[in-house]
Amino acid sequence: MPYLTNFKKSEMGFEEIKGLIISMFGSDIILKEDKVSPQPSITIPNERLLEVCQFLHVQPQLYFDFLACITGIDNGPEVGTMEVIYHFTSIPYEHNFVLKVEISRNKEGEPLPKVYSLTPIWRTADWHEREVFDLLGIDFIGHPDLRRILMPADWQGYPLRKDYEEQTEYHGIIVKYYFF
Repeated sequence: MPYLTNFKKSEMGFEEIKGLIISMFGSDIILKEDKVSPQPSITIPNERLLEVCQFLHVQPQLYFDFLACITGIDNGPEVGTMEVIYHFTSIPYEHNFVLKVEISRNKEGEPLPKVYSLTPIWRTADWHEREVFDLLGIDFIGHPDLRRILMPADWQGYPLRKDYEEQTEYHGIIVKYYFF
């Protein structure tokens, strides 16, 4: 694999990566910072997600070539927000980074919350985004094939939402089990 010979293991950690992001986009790009968790993270504005992720991918010192995971979290109707968490890895440099966006949670009858799809940058975003859509009801703008991936296409609701109520029946089959 000759193309990997130009890369040397990076000593770049969270603070250095955050510093590069700030130098490119300004300090107001960071809305929140979590240094306490085992995997520190920054939260950025949802509307800036695509440009920041493009930078993470193409910036020669970073080269995050792998989107390892996308996680969605429902903070509940009381809080009124949801989060999308992205875990990036640079395989040749051997460094990782966690990025978050926070969005308003929709109320019943309102359109689903929206986040830009990262499929134009990382193809692995395809199925990760479909899973978050399927289980939490977050719409990924620009996704090439956003449809359910785990639940049946006509399933009602989003099972990982805090206020989700299980269906008792699906096509005449009892799906809610009661344990005594």
